[in-house]
Amino acid sequence: MIRALTAFATRSPWKVIALWAVLGIALTILGQALVFRATQTSTGEFLPASYDSAAALKVAEEHFGVKPDANPLTVLVARADGAPLTAADERRIDSEAAKLTRQRIAMPKPEDTPPFLVQDRSQAPRISPAMTAPDRSFRLLSVELTGNPMDPGMQDLYRAFRDHTRAAFAEADLRTGFTAGLAETVDTADAEETRSKIVGAAMLAVIVLLHVLVFRSVLAALLPLIAVSIIGGAAAGVVVGTALLTGIELDASTPQLISVVLVGIGIDYFLFLLFRFREHLRKHPEQSGRAAAAEVAGRVGTAITCAALTIVAAFATLAVATFGQFRVLGPAIAVSVLVMLLGSLTLMPAILAVTGRRMFWPSRALKREPREGVAARMGGLVARRPLTLVLASVALLGALAAGMIGMRMDYGQSSAGGEHTASAATAAEIARALPAGVSDPAGVFVTATDGGTLTAERLGGLSRALASVAGVGQVAPTVLSEDRRAARIDVFPTADPHGQEARDLVSGPVRDAVAAHRPKGTEAHVGGTAAIFSDIASAVDKDLKVVFPVAAALIALILFLLLRSLLAPVVLMLSVGLGFAATLGASTLVFQHAAGRPGVDFSLPLVLFLFVVALGTDYNILITDRIKEEMDRPGPARAAVARAVRHTAPAIATAGLVLALSFGSLAASQGSATQQIGFATGLGILLSAFVLSLVLVPALASLLGWSLWWPIRQRPTSEASVPGGGGHRAPERIMTG
Repeated sequence: MIRALTAFATRSPWKVIALWAVLGIALTILGQALVFRATQTSTGEFLPASYDSAAALKVAEEHFGVKPDANPLTVLVARADGAPLTAADERRIDSEAAKLTRQRIAMPKPEDTPPFLVQDRSQAPRISPAMTAPDRSFRLLSVELTGNPMDPGMQDLYRAFRDHTRAAFAEADLRTGFTAGLAETVDTADAEETRSKIVGAAMLAVIVLLHVLVFRSVLAALLPLIAVSIIGGAAAGVVVGTALLTGIELDASTPQLISVVLVGIGIDYFLFLLFRFREHLRKHPEQSGRAAAAEVAGRVGTAITCAALTIVAAFATLAVATFGQFRVLGPAIAVSVLVMLLGSLTLMPAILAVTGRRMFWPSRALKREPREGVAARMGGLVARRPLTLVLASVALLGALAAGMIGMRMDYGQSSAGGEHTASAATAAEIARALPAGVSDPAGVFVTATDGGTLTAERLGGLSRALASVAGVGQVAPTVLSEDRRAARIDVFPTADPHGQEARDLVSGPVRDAVAAHRPKGTEAHVGGTAAIFSDIASAVDKDLKVVFPVAAALIALILFLLLRSLLAPVVLMLSVGLGFAATLGASTLVFQHAAGRPGVDFSLPLVLFLFVVALGTDYNILITDRIKEEMDRPGPARAAVARAVRHTAPAIATAGLVLALSFGSLAASQGSATQQIGFATGLGILLSAFVLSLVLVPALASLLGWSLWWPIRQRPTSEASVPGGGGHRAPERIMTG
């Protein structure tokens, strides 16, 4: 199947290239236009219905008209001269708020975009007075806009609302501030927009420069990026289209993660082909570029397929997770990687067939045998001192893994550097006069189950019990639904609603008070951001216990099928497991201990396990497959390992740097979770490439020799038949990649 695909691609390269160009451009346009219709931004919606906060969300939707895509905002209104608000000021504020509620915010429709791709985000905001500060320094308004906060169009809608509201109140000599939800998202996006562009451009420039330095060729530097962009755009379009057709809603961070993953692994796979293609052309100068492309693609395609299927299997295991954010992330990445695999077996070989030796112009590397360099010396060292290198590698990885001692999970939503935004300044101003949780309260939702109705008096005991809970700064008056079958009681914690203290408060004392004091004949649930993330913590803990062993078993099975060995998969799995522990430990040292964060982001262990184990296994598959190929030649095992390292080290090192740069670019984000994932995954890839694949695994192969492929028996070979045979002899001089 694999050789059939690569053979077709190299026989009809222009047809394959044209087909990918058309599909890639069309799917890219559709994917970018429709991506925000396929994403879900309410984290609570990803929780199973059995969780308390998920039940609270359902009550809010059914009885209080709260929409799943609602974006609550808090608007602070104060006198421009800083004086306390008068009764007349309050009336003026409420009157102006009522006017704004009746005014629809319209967004212009792009003239050059097809109507079916345009989403009308125009809407009238829902605004209601909330409360006045005890010192009368400001009055708060509650605002609700509906839409995906990650959608640039929705962010423009908020900016239009903010500017209109600011101008309306300024006419009455009142100043405004905006915080919570969409305000924080937009302010953070605006703050990091320039930096993101600079980091993205710098990353592309470094990747191109690496290719130029390695291949001394313009085509070899640019074509991989172009090909990966086409395939990646098609993959994103397939994922978005599949989500829309099936009704599955993606997490808001999924498109960005898919983009980074595809850029990294796509360039990796192209590099694997390029290095082997160059090596083959050097060995067979008489062969045509098309014939060489067919032979190389058929050989390397097997390793690439197994590497891609490892990633697919690892992420597909997330489908068994209970937390919906993981459950949709896994299959989405798996589908996109399958598209990248198809492109790696068709478009990339077709490009090699068309360009042939011109791929490496103007370099003259094909016309001469390269000098022995770092890769050859590294291969020789691994063959001579395998035990020393194994002990050194394990010591390094073990020291980093020790950083996991005392590791804590952080379920906050803070942004690195977000404290300097306008929304953060407004939140701080509110917190000086009111409980910190005013802008994002916990909501207690009560429903009647006895067929009766609810009244404020019937719920008075519950309200008083909530007010007496330590850590609760204030309890809002009871709000009844129109049919009086449901009620909402907002609870304002004194702690930051995004912090651990607030999560402990709502998951413990608040829920205990609700259980003990809810009226008979009622059912009560606690919702809100703190409650949602408290429940997410429970869901993630359960998922980790299931996904880790299932993913490890599937990866081991793929390695067994590729390597036809029982011992080799065990060696590889133990090495990548140690690499995962070292990466997580180093991340804990950096973010929790050095940077003073509450802990590592709750999603980091699972995402890091999948990325580092799955992507890191790519390099292990490449080096192990080459070791097996070299061991099939006559001669001592250590000489075969040295040759394998010499051939594959340049490809693994370059691919590792490119993939680490791709993920490392996320570390420049102001989002704490994205920042940690970017740093940790980039570090994990570097450890996988430079420590595991180029040192630890080859050194173990040197020590184990043919027993690495147990239970396959070594083919009888007399070392005497090999010139200069001997386990410690340096490998013979050969042409390298």
